[in-house]
Amino acid sequence: MQVEKHETFDILVESDIVEVRQRARQWAIELKFGIVDQTKMLTAASELARNTLIYGGGGRVYFEMLHDDLNRSGLRLTFEDEGPGIPDIDIAMADHYSTGGGLGLGLSGSKRLVNDFQIKSEPGLGTRVSVTRWK
Repeated sequence: MQVEKHETFDILVESDIVEVRQRARQWAIELKFGIVDQTKMLTAASELARNTLIYGGGGRVYFEMLHDDLNRSGLRLTFEDEGPGIPDIDIAMADHYSTGGGLGLGLSGSKRLVNDFQIKSEPGLGTRVSVTRWK
């Protein structure tokens, strides 16, 4: 897999969530994603940016334009924070689990919207979530 282009953006205030969504849209359009693929990726980006801000206390997102050996193009977004971490990822990934009173579909819903989903978290050290959508 080859990274063709990359960018980092800090998520520090609520308006940054909108900016992450706008940037993800620009990247998806550049990759010529159809409207359905754009919508899925933008929805995941919004959810994960919000989680980064609310539960992680802020962090950053890495945008990467990918090309693989199967001649596919993809968009990978990696969200990182140094927040409290997730004590039990299996529980956090369950539908309707929420520590913040929401619907509990952020992580599990994001996973369903993308082709590749990876999460790593350690209590006290933060969380890293990476999502990729292929065209």
